[in-house]
Amino acid sequence: MNLDHPRIAIVGSGAVGCYYGGRLAQHGHEVHFLMRSDYEVVKRDGLKITSHDGNFELPQVHCHRSTAEIGACDLVIIAMKATANAVLLELLPPLLKEKTMILTLQNGLGSDDFLARHFGSAHVLGGLCFVCINRIAPGVIHHIAQGQISLGEHSGGAQVRTEALAVEFRRCGIECKVEPSLIAARWKKLVWNVPFNGLSIAAGGKDTAAILADAALERRVRRLMREIIETAGRLGHEIPLGLIDDMIDRTRTMSAYKPSSLIDFLAGSEVELEAIWGEPVRRAKAAGIEMPEVERLYEELKEGIAGR
Repeated sequence: MNLDHPRIAIVGSGAVGCYYGGRLAQHGHEVHFLMRSDYEVVKRDGLKITSHDGNFELPQVHCHRSTAEIGACDLVIIAMKATANAVLLELLPPLLKEKTMILTLQNGLGSDDFLARHFGSAHVLGGLCFVCINRIAPGVIHHIAQGQISLGEHSGGAQVRTEALAVEFRRCGIECKVEPSLIAARWKKLVWNVPFNGLSIAAGGKDTAAILADAALERRVRRLMREIIETAGRLGHEIPLGLIDDMIDRTRTMSAYKPSSLIDFLAGSEVELEAIWGEPVRRAKAAGIEMPEVERLYEELKEGIAGR
């Protein structure tokens, strides 16, 4: 990546894409946003970010209706839902050149492999976002808490470019660390995403505070977390059991936070059912490992989504 004057594209300009892209633009980077529903508002009024780290506005934003209009970039950040990955086969080619980095910030398992299969593993990095964030109006993003990105390479261990990208993110006010194993980091994020995104829907529209205020639901959160950690360990991805208490304690600081899957569910949008719940179950079964707690939640979610 040319860190002196990089061209950066954001594919998926919702809450996550606009927040991280906005931070990069705030600190002087040339950032181009692929926009659909918010295009007219952002073209006219720019982006507004309210954040516990300090509010900021970008009065003028490079926003586009097509990737062909953007052209080749040094870094492409994918922040769209994994449910829409098929369209990336059309969206990404105009953005790519020989050394373009493709950084997917998507949830769950499978997106890194999908991108590597179609565009080459050497281009692909994954990022795990630990952030509480919502889009509250067209062009308006509310950053509630946290914000760290954990970076990893699809092709293996960290490279010079991985470390350089992390340094640049930090310069732009984005807490960032480099992971030695991307797949292990993805399993680690599932420890939070599976229970809280899932139970927020399955328990009838509860936010994180309501989930943890219910003793039975907190016990279920802990069972789900333990099962994911134990499964990851059997697959060769060691995660300490102490992460359970750490994640629950951090979640209590989020107050009444609505996970993204609940927001999608309530809006009638597609929920990332397969990437977050289905794929871990399938990968475990392929290795001869049962995940009864996660599979039960997966089935509840399938039924709830089908019946809404």
